[in-house]
Amino acid sequence: MTADLEARRDRLIAWGLFAFAFVLLLATEKAAGFVRDESFYFYAGENHARWFQLLLHSPSQAFTDAAITRWFDYNHEHPAGMKNLYGLSFLLFNETLHLLRPAAAFRVPAFALAALILPLTFLLTKPLFGRNAGIYAALVWLLVPRQFFESHISCFDVPVAAVWLLVVYCFWQALSRPRWWLYTGLAFGAALATKHNAYFIPVALIPFSLVKGWQSSVGKPLARALFVGINAAFVFAVVLYGVMVLALGPQGVLDSFRFPSAQLAIFVAAVGVGSWLLRRLSQSDLATFRAMAPLVAMAGLGPVIFYLHWPYLWHHPVDRTAWYISFHLTHNHYAWLYLGELLRGPPFPLMYVWVKTALTVPTSLFIPMVLGLIWVAVRIIRDRVTMLELLVLVNALVSILLISAPNVPHFGGVKHWFPSMPFLAILGAGSMVRGSDALRGWLATKKRVLSENVVFGVLAVLCFVPALIASVRIYPYGTSAYSELAGGLPGAASLGMQRQFWANNVSGIFEWLNSNAKPGERVWLHENHNLQTRDLQRNGMLRSDLVFVEGPWQADLVAYQYMQEFREQEFETWQAFGTTRPVTGLYLDETPQIIVYRRQR
Repeated sequence: MTADLEARRDRLIAWGLFAFAFVLLLATEKAAGFVRDESFYFYAGENHARWFQLLLHSPSQAFTDAAITRWFDYNHEHPAGMKNLYGLSFLLFNETLHLLRPAAAFRVPAFALAALILPLTFLLTKPLFGRNAGIYAALVWLLVPRQFFESHISCFDVPVAAVWLLVVYCFWQALSRPRWWLYTGLAFGAALATKHNAYFIPVALIPFSLVKGWQSSVGKPLARALFVGINAAFVFAVVLYGVMVLALGPQGVLDSFRFPSAQLAIFVAAVGVGSWLLRRLSQSDLATFRAMAPLVAMAGLGPVIFYLHWPYLWHHPVDRTAWYISFHLTHNHYAWLYLGELLRGPPFPLMYVWVKTALTVPTSLFIPMVLGLIWVAVRIIRDRVTMLELLVLVNALVSILLISAPNVPHFGGVKHWFPSMPFLAILGAGSMVRGSDALRGWLATKKRVLSENVVFGVLAVLCFVPALIASVRIYPYGTSAYSELAGGLPGAASLGMQRQFWANNVSGIFEWLNSNAKPGERVWLHENHNLQTRDLQRNGMLRSDLVFVEGPWQADLVAYQYMQEFREQEFETWQAFGTTRPVTGLYLDETPQIIVYRRQR
């Protein structure tokens, strides 16, 4: 098969994976309840959409700070990128075309970003382990129950995993193909516009650019000088910022940051000098240019795209960016149950992320991931590792190591290290290839010759079936999913693990509530806020006559979300209602998730 036909076949597979994932997510979204954060983003996305409508009809008014603040001030602790897309999708598919209910219309961009993970994973895996492995690695994303569930919702954790993967793919292509350095810069800007953990992407890429640039410039004095000069420009800028931090403190640097300021001048000078030297490098040595161009593009285009995509920053770029950074540097800690201990503050257990991953990723998928990590480590020791293998390994570990730091807030299940998961799937695909080859060799000794596709396909199915069964059984309660290593949900409960979070499991009692609640009855959905209840009624999931209150003392019905940190609120319900006996509930494998109480008359 010629190279052109190979490339065409790969593109068809990639687009097929994207289409399959998108259609699957769209077809299964209705069952997914609304997590707490999602309703915030529904509301913010709709606000952003109203600003875009104003921009269309009255541009001069839309560009004023008053109009921008009105529509963008809500939820300004997160960039606007995904909320812009959610709002525009709502305008198109719900209000204009009337094709989808409000929630589904908001979620369409989330489906698209989640679906993008599959082709990107395939395209990164194929050069390492082949086409079969690429398809395997891509499908793993959808077969992890928590990932499949969270691919449906309009939040940021799956989208940032997608754009992180996109940046890495563009970076890898940029090392050997023209114009991809530009795409890398644009993709990094999209990542900054998605979620704040995109700031750590350069940590995973800078070493590769430096090593590649150094190797490419060997024996080329001008290329080496330009390579050193580009690095020196940015290192000097970092040193100057470090001096400022030592002199003023981090908060002092933020407080003294103005639009015309030393801080901004340092950045502009570094990018300007770096870009000028990069242009000269492009005329001197193409290989060294390709090594350095992605980083310069990320440094130059990333902040510009971040500023331009977010109207909230246009009139007050420094103050509002400083607030945004400060918010995440001082993020509060949420209580979280882990192995019987209620974690309320740092220091958190060093092994938390590794244990949580082992207990939530289906074991048949997790074991190949671990073997893949070990395999790359062995190749590093034997000095046989390739650059692409190292690139995958580093990006598989960065998010995990970041969250593993004892002072970083530990909550949200596994979603905060989703960017690592496609790369772990790639390493797992390598384990599958090696296992397939070993099995074929053993069968050959028994005079049973089978094709590579058949043996790999059988192994893949054997690994996929348990994960698929787990996903089907648990959906749409994905935040409650636990693996075979945990003993499923009952085992996880016995281990003292968090049973659920995000308040979406309450959807499991809606059928009973709609059928049994009296007209106008007062209901307290524990851990659900007013925007969630608004969205539930707006989308026809709860009766419109029900009245939602803020606690058990005002309620006739309580749907209590079983979480260790809120047990006193169940006790309050018993006191207020005069009973400890529930009338119904959501029990997954006989493990209580949602418990419904009715006031005694």
